[in-house]
Amino acid sequence: MYEELLPGSQLTNRLHDLGYRVQMVDGGVGSVEAAVRDKPIVAVMELTSSTADVCGLIGELRQDPATAHVPILAYTQPENTELQVAARNAGANLIASSARILDQLPALLEHVLELE
Repeated sequence: MYEELLPGSQLTNRLHDLGYRVQMVDGGVGSVEAAVRDKPIVAVMELTSSTADVCGLIGELRQDPATAHVPILAYTQPENTELQVAARNAGANLIASSARILDQLPALLEHVLELE
């Protein structure tokens, strides 16, 4: 889930290059249902959104028994510490810098998938 075109589209391409199947969601109504249906191994979410309550969505994913186990890798600007804390409190497993996520993606995915 991303709103900002860059790095979002680059992130999608990088995940494809790493061999992951990518399903995009808009963060609106039906996002949790899509996760239940598609059974992701990891959720990658941009925290900053003008249209969705991403931390609320993280909380919904954690509360649903069908998605509570899915590791969540969230990303935002490093200076956005308040949003980072809110995401951790909602249940995000790992918070990355939006400026560095592309460079660090393989290691971040390995780390977040090891957490569970």
